[in-house]
Amino acid sequence: MNIRDFLQIQSLPYEQKLTFVECRAWEFYKKITREGKECHVSVGGLDSITLLVFLRSIGIDVPAISVSVLEDKGNQEVHKQLGVISIKPYMGKAQVLQQLGFPVVSKAKANKISYLLQPDAEKQTFIHAIMTGDMGKQGGYKHSDRIKLQDKWIKLFGGNYRDMRPDLEIRPAPDFQVSSRCCYYMKEKPCDDWAKAHNSVPYLGLMASEGGQREMALIKNGCNYYGKNVTRSCPFATFTRQDLLQLAIDLDVPVPRAYGEIARKPDGTLYTTRAQRTGCSMCGFGIHIEKRPHRFDRLREDNPKEWEYWMYRCCTDANGEKYGWGRVLDWIGVEWEDVYHEQKQMSLFDEKRDRTEKTPAPAATGNGGMGKK
Repeated sequence: MNIRDFLQIQSLPYEQKLTFVECRAWEFYKKITREGKECHVSVGGLDSITLLVFLRSIGIDVPAISVSVLEDKGNQEVHKQLGVISIKPYMGKAQVLQQLGFPVVSKAKANKISYLLQPDAEKQTFIHAIMTGDMGKQGGYKHSDRIKLQDKWIKLFGGNYRDMRPDLEIRPAPDFQVSSRCCYYMKEKPCDDWAKAHNSVPYLGLMASEGGQREMALIKNGCNYYGKNVTRSCPFATFTRQDLLQLAIDLDVPVPRAYGEIARKPDGTLYTTRAQRTGCSMCGFGIHIEKRPHRFDRLREDNPKEWEYWMYRCCTDANGEKYGWGRVLDWIGVEWEDVYHEQKQMSLFDEKRDRTEKTPAPAATGNGGMGKK
């Protein structure tokens, strides 16, 4: 499938896309089982939960797996309801933060930041490229903005190599680490090892409309991909968020409480009334671009004790002081400590009712009233 074909399918009406999705799902299942292998569904949040229910609805009844302990409590409840197999992570969440570092900004940027936080690291050429964009001899002395980290992040995390950028006011390096490796040890490797042990390949609930690296990968490789090292099916690759939510409604999919409910705006747009996406309760990827109430605000509302642990005392620094995500969020400029009160927008009906309630009722007259004769 080329890019034009993918985008054309993505623009089809919901009903036609649904037929396409079903065909791709069955195509993958038949090919894999003919080869003597098995299939499974990798489950996390609402997208993959909907995929699992959809596959079962069309007759593809395969096992579902998840490192459920990493998910929101509401997600875990739905996983149990649907019979999802729970897999243990290879490292605990607090262990990852303490030993590897905090997942911030994005996976790609966190990987670069992790190098900057290592004083006198071996890969000096790579670090110079991250700081300046200049590739050096190995890169033909070219300049690459793709490899260079944005100045806003260099100012926060480039303290160990500030001599490379005398044009910037760079803060000293923070007293915490940053890492992109949390998913590998807690989700990817445990699930991959389960798959190898069971001779199984996954269905994934990914959609190109989510953007980022997965968008380009899905457009390039299509719904079903049969590679040398990776084989997978993403039946929802051409779905939009609206398609996914409509299918969840049609199939009466159990919606984890972190999402709230699926509702419809006056213009017909579907949305979830609370979180739009969920993930590991200690993940900070993308937190800097979330509007409040952000994921940590939601965690505080749902589980104050867990919030307190992750914010203040999940790690110990070199001085023996307890700290957590609060220190990291302060460093990158994300508000978190004040209790956020969400202001609900009034609908036209609510505004009309509010005006009616504030308008004084006319004085009653007549024999049964309170007014004077």
